[in-house]
Amino acid sequence: MAAKWLKTRQTKYGAYITVYTLVVLAILAGVNFLANRYDQSYDATKNKQYSLSDQTIKIVKGLKSDVRMIYFGESGSFPNARDLLDRYSSLSTRLHVQYIDPNKKPTLAKAAGFRSDSPVVVENGPRQEGAKSLTEEEVTGALIRALKSGERNVCFMTGAGEHSIDDQDRDGFSVLKALLERDNYKSREVSLKPAAAPDAGKKVEIGQAAAAAPVEVPKDCTVLVSGGPTADYPAPVVAALKSYVEDGGRAMFMFDNVLRIGRSEPAAPNDELATLLASWGVTVDKDLVLDLGGLGQIFGFGPEIPVVLQYESHPITQPLTRIPTAFPLSRSLDIKSESKTSVSKLVATSEDSLATSEIGPGGAVDPKKGKKGPLTLMAVGTYSGTKQGRFVVTGTSLWAVNSLAGSRQLGDRDLFVNAINWLASDEDLISIRPKTPEDQQLNLGGQRLAMLFWLSIFIFPLTVVAFGLATWWKRR
Repeated sequence: MAAKWLKTRQTKYGAYITVYTLVVLAILAGVNFLANRYDQSYDATKNKQYSLSDQTIKIVKGLKSDVRMIYFGESGSFPNARDLLDRYSSLSTRLHVQYIDPNKKPTLAKAAGFRSDSPVVVENGPRQEGAKSLTEEEVTGALIRALKSGERNVCFMTGAGEHSIDDQDRDGFSVLKALLERDNYKSREVSLKPAAAPDAGKKVEIGQAAAAAPVEVPKDCTVLVSGGPTADYPAPVVAALKSYVEDGGRAMFMFDNVLRIGRSEPAAPNDELATLLASWGVTVDKDLVLDLGGLGQIFGFGPEIPVVLQYESHPITQPLTRIPTAFPLSRSLDIKSESKTSVSKLVATSEDSLATSEIGPGGAVDPKKGKKGPLTLMAVGTYSGTKQGRFVVTGTSLWAVNSLAGSRQLGDRDLFVNAINWLASDEDLISIRPKTPEDQQLNLGGQRLAMLFWLSIFIFPLTVVAFGLATWWKRR
């Protein structure tokens, strides 16, 4: 009787359902176990809004000691904060995140370093740094400042028409200043002046006094930047730059074009500085690089703004694979290593490029004349003295101005700060940096709104009803 009962269809179906249920429960348990142990997620957004940047990942995974992040806010805001901060803690067991409501636990919040202007505080031993907002830019910046001790200054030369770090217009360097601060650099402008004034009783001409007096780079400058001088540097300034680099200093030299292009005034040739760099192995040619391959058209650029997608192998450019950078109105560079210098190409154009020294009326250029690509746009070098000096040279300064350094489509900002990191021997900071979240807005015109209205209110509902009626009619 029992055997007959086991053979019934109902019993078989019951057994199947039981087995299937147990299998499904086992699968769900296994998936839940793996999800808890290996927390992984996939960011399908266009701008990778829910993914951490390469720089953040590199820094957090490289932690060598325990670091604590403390979020201060109302309890209701904790889930929103976890969306970001738990991504940090999942990268390393050395990073710990704590959430404190200062209204409910004021004593604990005060002891943890609560600041009214910083929703997140990063604590590395006795050192605390605050993030001004709950964004990856600010949080990673605070993390870097908490990890990096010591004062590191990036000094921008002024007095010869260079770009200003306080200029917020499209041709200023204020974006660079903000980027450097996130990497815990202090930036300021310096004017190389005589170290000692001439005797008060001696009458000399102003120009003679400047030419005769010694000049030196401030000793606290970790990196010195010459950002596109439009006037010539006098001999004492060039001598100071020579001594600075050859004594172990770190410097970036950005030239501008000396050809008359349209109505713009050309930069001064700065022959003495160019001669100094040539002695180190970098010759800055008096020409204009044109990109004839058409890559710049994707970004709305003309041939006078070469766009680069491939780079030479170097720590500065290693993270920039397939990330475009632009170099407007650039001069080409010729490089060779000298007895005490080792120079290498960093950024170069494709073969579909031309360097011309002759620009006709209306910007006309003869493609049959000039130097054919590939052409070097950016070079790096080291000087072997008592201490190792480092230098970076570019044929234009316009690649680093606000309009390009602030662009989300280009990697000019990362290229600049990576170069500063290398010059300052902060190779651990070289990477692709977090960017401000981009608003993805849906803009619908009148015609699209009308279409959306008809689709959602009439067409889709009526289609469902029609399928239902057709099914009913078929089965009745």
